[in-house]
Amino acid sequence: MSATGSGDDGEQLALLAGPRRRSAPAAPGPDHELAPTAPVARVAVDIELPHLDRTFDYAVPVDLDEVAQPGVRVRVRFAGRLLDGLLLERVENTDHAGRLARLHKVVSPEPVLSPAIARLVRAVADRYAGSAADVLRLAVPPRHARVEAASRPAAAEPAAADATGPDDGTTATAPPLARPEPAGWVDYDGGVPLLDALAAGHAPRAAWTALPGDRWPGEIAGAVATTVSGGRGALVVVPDVRDVARVDAALSAALGPGRHVVLTADLGPAERYRRWLAVRRGEVGVVVGTRAAMFAPVSDPGLFVVWDDGDDLHAEPRAPYPHVREVLAMRAAHESAGLLIGGWARTAEAAALVGAGWARAVAPARAVVRAAAPRVTVAGDDAELSSDGAARAARLPSVAWRTAREGLRHGPVLVQVPRGGYLPGLA
Repeated sequence: MSATGSGDDGEQLALLAGPRRRSAPAAPGPDHELAPTAPVARVAVDIELPHLDRTFDYAVPVDLDEVAQPGVRVRVRFAGRLLDGLLLERVENTDHAGRLARLHKVVSPEPVLSPAIARLVRAVADRYAGSAADVLRLAVPPRHARVEAASRPAAAEPAAADATGPDDGTTATAPPLARPEPAGWVDYDGGVPLLDALAAGHAPRAAWTALPGDRWPGEIAGAVATTVSGGRGALVVVPDVRDVARVDAALSAALGPGRHVVLTADLGPAERYRRWLAVRRGEVGVVVGTRAAMFAPVSDPGLFVVWDDGDDLHAEPRAPYPHVREVLAMRAAHESAGLLIGGWARTAEAAALVGAGWARAVAPARAVVRAAAPRVTVAGDDAELSSDGAARAARLPSVAWRTAREGLRHGPVLVQVPRGGYLPGLA
């Protein structure tokens, strides 16, 4: 076996490997013949040891020549053990002086690692001082043989599509989508130019301050629909499953059935892998999900969206601990796609991107914010104290009590107190 370096900026799956010098081709062993072309396979072996964070060369026997293609899962012998790995590329030569060990087997002919994700894996590992093997475990889900062995999904029958829902990923072809109206984006300074750039196939990057209320899922769906109308895909990552449900409903209304899938952990391994394969095969171009979906292999992406990037749920708790915002920013740069970092408030990291000129601010005007935000009145200020002397000692000032009583005529009222001891008094 021969180790390679890292950091190549090429466009092939070898982006996990580095530049190599040309040397003699791998020699066939006494018990097998090598593949006639590109007989050397460079493999990322699933090894946790950081000092072995590199690729290794194996000989490709002629009986595995057809199925041993870049991106497939393989089994190789390493240090006397059979380990899993991903075949990154096939080459003609190796710099190893001796005879190479042969590939033990190809686990599946399904190419699960794309060139873009391979480049991303190496970039994330380098940025977070981790190993490619750790990042690959986050990027490529475990194999589910029964799902993978199923035939490639065809266009869904109308009845089947209605039964499975709009996010099952079974519709392989769909009519072109017309560009939607800007709708809520007209309330933001820079909102309409952002959509224009997405529709034209450009790669705008924006830090978006959303208006208060529940309109943000529809605005995300509008940006995604505009991107899809230009012939490209999109990926939306939100903190939790409740936000996924909101964006899923908005995307269903904006895109129609069969154009997007939901990727969350609670789907179960079989269903999640089935949907992930639909994305990897290019059958579905839009994905919405939680943190694990940040590595979803969307084909020809035009927009990456992260909502509420300050939420702790966006930080991966497993090594090397990548953050959704940083990963999507790297993907946007590597894949020439747009990036939308959204939330009700701009985080320090998003503000730094705006300050550096890497992203533009998209925010509503002050008058628009005042019209959309609820009115806040401070109870117990000077005017209240002058008219109600008991307000200093009251647990609930008069103005707050009157406001709560009036609010009960129209809907529920939330009373929030700093500690549990206040609850009996208020009751």
